[in-house]
Amino acid sequence: MSDAQGVVDAHHHVWDLDIRPQSWLDEPGHEPLRRSFGTDDLRTAATRPIAGRRLECTVLVQCVASVGETREFLALADSDPLIGAVVGWADLTSPAIGDVLDAMRAGPGGTYLRAVRHLVQGESDPAWLQRPSVERGLRALGERGLGYDLLIRDHQFPQAIRLAERLPSLPLVLNHAGKPPIARRDLGDWERGVRRLAAHPQVRCKVSGLITEADHEKWTVDDIRPVWEVLLTSFGPDRLMFGSDWPVSVLAGGWNRWAATVGELLDGCSAAETEAVLAGTATTFYGLDPDRRKGRTAC
Repeated sequence: MSDAQGVVDAHHHVWDLDIRPQSWLDEPGHEPLRRSFGTDDLRTAATRPIAGRRLECTVLVQCVASVGETREFLALADSDPLIGAVVGWADLTSPAIGDVLDAMRAGPGGTYLRAVRHLVQGESDPAWLQRPSVERGLRALGERGLGYDLLIRDHQFPQAIRLAERLPSLPLVLNHAGKPPIARRDLGDWERGVRRLAAHPQVRCKVSGLITEADHEKWTVDDIRPVWEVLLTSFGPDRLMFGSDWPVSVLAGGWNRWAATVGELLDGCSAAETEAVLAGTATTFYGLDPDRRKGRTAC
């Protein structure tokens, strides 16, 4: 994306509650999210530019553990030019994981499947990513040129680091920066985990989901800046990618407030560094098609 001045949102969700209920929305505090959200809602919400750039392309990320949802997302990507890639779900522990991935990629929109994610944050096993069945599934991803989106909490860094050590050829991207405990103002363990994981060159990181880890009502850019500085010095701009985590980010200010915050954080970065964070890293990691994006600014 060297000549296109647009923003790639590397992490957003959609859901239609009439088709697929989302049980996680029943948790207290999620009331603003208890309706359906589609790509047109994102187009309407994402009006603020970042560093003079407007939303151009997105990476749609799975919500629930459902191959059916992933198939729906792939079909949506095939019909909606806003979506450049899909991070889906498949049962990594299944002996048939390879066949499942191949079938999804052969179906409608299957070429948009670029990575898989599992909600490791909800797994109690401190070595879930090291289970032989899981590792076999992760190897199946790598064999097909797919990446893996790491969704962990800050106490789960050890297993993520072991994964990076054991599978150095598998492209990894840390979702939501490993969920730093911003509201607790205790970033020490998180920072050590980030720096150890970032030492592995195949790992990228999404600058996303940070405001929902802060105080939803009172956070300011000064609460986010220490996290940003750790990420910038650990990964460098060419391994960071912007993500909105919309519509979950609605809980703490929404797309536009997060966009304004990222714009502030990027002050002082060079044009090349800004390009990397806002588009280049995601374009490379997810194999986004420049021709699909060029001239199709969504907002």
